[in-house]
Amino acid sequence: MSASTRKISIFQKLGPLIGLVIILIVLSILSPEFFTLTNILNVLRQVSINALIAFGLTFVILTGGIDLSVGSMLALSGAITAGLMAGGTDPVIAMLAGLTAGTVMGAINGIIISKGKVAPFIATLATMTIFRGLTLVYTEGKPITGLSDDMSFVLMGRGYFLGIPFPVIWMLLAFAVLWFILKKTTFGRRTYAIGGNEEASLLSGIKVGRIKVIIYSLTGLLSAFAGIILTSRLNSAQPTAGTAYELDAIAAVVLGGTSLSGGKGWVFGTLVGALIIGVLNNGLNLLNVSSFYQQVVKGGVILLAVLIDRKKAA
Repeated sequence: MSASTRKISIFQKLGPLIGLVIILIVLSILSPEFFTLTNILNVLRQVSINALIAFGLTFVILTGGIDLSVGSMLALSGAITAGLMAGGTDPVIAMLAGLTAGTVMGAINGIIISKGKVAPFIATLATMTIFRGLTLVYTEGKPITGLSDDMSFVLMGRGYFLGIPFPVIWMLLAFAVLWFILKKTTFGRRTYAIGGNEEASLLSGIKVGRIKVIIYSLTGLLSAFAGIILTSRLNSAQPTAGTAYELDAIAAVVLGGTSLSGGKGWVFGTLVGALIIGVLNNGLNLLNVSSFYQQVVKGGVILLAVLIDRKKAA
């Protein structure tokens, strides 16, 4: 690899981080309230939900796939957890049921895509609608309240450890585990291989279908985990929870440098991408920018990231 090529590779990896640092500096200058400890912790807590979903989507997109159902899986898993607790089920069992439901939904996506040979976009577009409909049926279109005050449930979304919100801790723990899986295990290497060349992976003996089912199951599990954290934070389950969350999650993955064509990317970049979106949202709110203009800014940033991705692919 030539020196110039190495420089380009390093810039591609560090580009999102450099962009985040620039945004932090600009917002700190424009809003004195931005760089306070309280606000930074608030940003990290808000980012945690999107980051958890985006971590799962990183694996999916690395294989050249997509999952549009993550927001609906979050909503249904959170609703199942809340419904069981409202009915008197032990909170730990209720949360395990929610996590299991998310994993099963993810596995269904993986089976439809790998065994049914349905394009990921179409498959998850369909299941997004199905899971959202099931959420509305389960909740009867109403929020589920009257949840448990058990500490195990409260700590999921509202607790603190040494002043750090628990959602932030869950996010960092998930990041550490998934970074290790992706970078240091055979499963991670096979994930990259499938995205790089699926046909060659099949010929080399990699069980592509099985790995895809596992990856989509993992995405469902992480979406359910995010749903339980959100349910704990709100102390209720909303039937509309997670609406359009898939857009922010996909944006975080792309902003972090993962290629939509698969085979290239990393979990650290996704974390940075989620932070960029969270910081932008928070900073624009502090600057009293209209929510309408915020959508324009966010869309512009995402478009820029996609154009850069296309440029790298070319």
